[in-house]
Amino acid sequence: MALFHKKKEEKKSESPCCCGGEQSVSEATTCCGDQVVGFCCVKVLGSGCKACHQLYDNTVKAVEGMGIEVAYITDLQQIMEYGAMSMPALVVNEKLVSSGKVLKPADIVKLLAK
Repeated sequence: MALFHKKKEEKKSESPCCCGGEQSVSEATTCCGDQVVGFCCVKVLGSGCKACHQLYDNTVKAVEGMGIEVAYITDLQQIMEYGAMSMPALVVNEKLVSSGKVLKPADIVKLLAK
């Protein structure tokens, strides 16, 4: 029910990918219009606290030899679009995979292997 008879704006199902393209949230095998076998986008969502920076550093260490960029997102509007309710959070291929924990590099590698 809309307040004061105003219609809610419909959200687009598209969200920007870390490499500048568009990726559909429902399609896990494509990113930026290309077929992706593994993962394309890895993002750390956080408010800028010590724990968020630690997760970012651990994520960079985990993907060091894989040639994957890690984006650090601090904009609260973008964070809420992923549905992350606690920080820090980790997003892989536009899907939230971890929230509220500082993962060690070994744990991040295990998540990426799934």
